Amino acid sequence: MSGLRPIAEIMFSDFVAVCWDGIVNEIAKARYMSGGQLQVPLVIRAHNGGGLGFGAQHSQSIENWLMAIPGLKVVAPSSPEDVVGLFETSIDDPDPVVFLEHKALLNIKGDVPDTPHRVPLGQAKTLREGSDLTVVALAAMVPVAVRAADALAEHGLSVEVLDLRTVAPLDVDAVMASVAKTCHLVVVEENPRPCGWGAEVASIIAERAFWSLDGPIVRIAGAAVPLAVAENLEHAAIPDTERVVTEVLRTRLQDSV
Repeated sequence: MSGLRPIAEIMFSDFVAVCWDGIVNEIAKARYMSGGQLQVPLVIRAHNGGGLGFGAQHSQSIENWLMAIPGLKVVAPSSPEDVVGLFETSIDDPDPVVFLEHKALLNIKGDVPDTPHRVPLGQAKTLREGSDLTVVALAAMVPVAVRAADALAEHGLSVEVLDLRTVAPLDVDAVMASVAKTCHLVVVEENPRPCGWGAEVASIIAERAFWSLDGPIVRIAGAAVPLAVAENLEHAAIPDTERVVTEVLRTRLQDSV
């Protein structure tokens, strides 16, 4: 509020729960409650998600917690290039941004521009063009969706993969444009299914683009259970490529009956 642009490091995103009152009731509401006199250009950085055997208190995907809070912006990149571009934009932003870096993606490599690189918040990215089906994903579910698209191509399906990159703001226009082209929507999310960000996407498309759909919207999400340390149990709770392929083929088979 005094003019600096701090970056707060929380480490595991689960610990956002410890900071919840400050984030939700102070940081997110300061600009509104001051009538625009105060700004909180704060970036809260945290490592998010499961898949590495860290257990129930260190493996949650919390995008859906945060996107429900007016005043917060929520970013969840899936590539090194987007980490850099979205992080620079987040630092520039006048509002508080929660920047979620997925733990399972921290060791991936990719090209990053040498020059200043800014990616607008609220702008999804089409990673793969397709004509039969739209798959919308976020963070670690993006490479899962891309691999599933490759596998589904062997079954004759042309799959378009959309990386949301942010859930607040949410690029509704990009999803609607893709669905208008493919007429089918699948949402792949790691967070537990109840009240997940995919539910919001599905609700908006059902309201605004119902007549573009040739079949039901499919939500593939994490199980509503605490994540286990045991590899086999954690794997069973988090969507993977095989599950996405199976669910898509099952739904397409039902549509054809």
